[in-house]
Amino acid sequence: MMDNEKDQEMDVGSVVEAVSADHSFGAPLYVVESMCMRCGENGTSRFLLTLIPHFRKVLISAFECPHCGERNNEVQFAGEIQSRGCCYHLEVLAGDEKIFDRQVVKSESATIKIPELDFEIPPEAQRGSLSTVEGILARAADELSALQEERKKVDPKTAEAIDQFLSKLRACAKAETPFTFILDDPAGNSFVENPHAPSPDPSLTIKFYERTPEQQATLGYLADPSQAGQSEGSLAAPSAETTSLPHGTVGATAGHRAIAQSNSTDISDNLFRYSAPEEVMTFPSTCGACTKQCETRMFVTKIPYFQEVIVMASTCEDCGYRNSELKPGGAIPEKGKKITLCVKDITDLSRDVIKSDTAGVKIPELDLELAGGTLGGMVTTVEGLVTQIRESLARVHGFTFGDSLDESKKNKWREFGSRLTKLLSLEQPWTLILDDELANSFISPITDDIKDDHQLTYEEFERSWEQNEELGLNDIDTSSADAAYGSTETTKLP
Repeated sequence: MMDNEKDQEMDVGSVVEAVSADHSFGAPLYVVESMCMRCGENGTSRFLLTLIPHFRKVLISAFECPHCGERNNEVQFAGEIQSRGCCYHLEVLAGDEKIFDRQVVKSESATIKIPELDFEIPPEAQRGSLSTVEGILARAADELSALQEERKKVDPKTAEAIDQFLSKLRACAKAETPFTFILDDPAGNSFVENPHAPSPDPSLTIKFYERTPEQQATLGYLADPSQAGQSEGSLAAPSAETTSLPHGTVGATAGHRAIAQSNSTDISDNLFRYSAPEEVMTFPSTCGACTKQCETRMFVTKIPYFQEVIVMASTCEDCGYRNSELKPGGAIPEKGKKITLCVKDITDLSRDVIKSDTAGVKIPELDLELAGGTLGGMVTTVEGLVTQIRESLARVHGFTFGDSLDESKKNKWREFGSRLTKLLSLEQPWTLILDDELANSFISPITDDIKDDHQLTYEEFERSWEQNEELGLNDIDTSSADAAYGSTETTKLP
């Protein structure tokens, strides 16, 4: 018995070492004897560390009991939690049976919802599962109907209501009625297959979002209560130095002090440091990774031919987390903007690109289209943007070269990857399109006057009601502000 326990401990330790290792291919299968939670006898658990190509490193575990026949499996993610959460919306039409064969990865933090049935599978249920849309619905129906016979004896009304719901759920699983399949994962480690990749899928919508403090806490990013209270107190009541000095006065105060002390070196240093409009402001904030106090630096600057922007950078000394953002300044534009660039030579690859988190990216020569929010906001170049697209597609589409994919689709992906790489070699001209509903994106011209750059075109367009609704603009009520401004202007009239 002691030998078996040592073997089990060694096996579990080997699994942990394998998970922590950099390599993930060729990992052996680990077998551990463990207790069955149904009958109490000993069963067998098997662990396999593997890498889903172009997706994540995962630890697959399977349990089987020879005494009662209990079996289950689970997928745990051995890699890192993603920087943003993800939400997949899959529209399933009646009679479309092929859509049920799509592979689905549901992590232990993901929630599945079907709004038409007011049905939700919480993270605790079917946690860490690798299945299909049909498999997830069938398993949910089986788990709901498992104790129906006993429930009918104890609570007939509840059992009847569950039977009615099961009939609706099974109708959805047989493609008899249309429904929406929503997979929401704050950790960003869940996935729904796109069989049309790299082309966009008309039935599938992917959105990436920033996690809320509650979701951060659920994932384990929660400081101790004393630190949290200290952080909240410090942010709620900032120091007098932070609140009393308006923007622009820090440099002026330092310059006046240097002049009063008649120190020529300090005078020049302070005047050169603070006379520019891009004055850096520093204020306390909370780290997005460990939720401890950190420092954020911010300055406002004007980009020629573009607009006023706010540059923010945060650094955490406790965990080493670093983050930088570029946010638009000023009012929300009345129209969206579409930027088209014809890439012909190497100088075009070096153009600066500001892509906001609401901008979509299109490359017509590849039939490639990325929805807004896919890559987030970034400041890069044309070459850097193409590189980011290639890495993002390889990371998001997890079943690109898996064993379940047929050879024709594998060849399709290989051909697309080679075509995407050829864009940077400039074997032929190609077109880059940034479609931004909020007009917060920018591609720099190569001429002094933007009108003389014939490879770069800007087009404004009216946003649709649906686009305004998604951005939350339809719910903004500015009537009181308009009335205030209107009354002010009226009094100025002679």
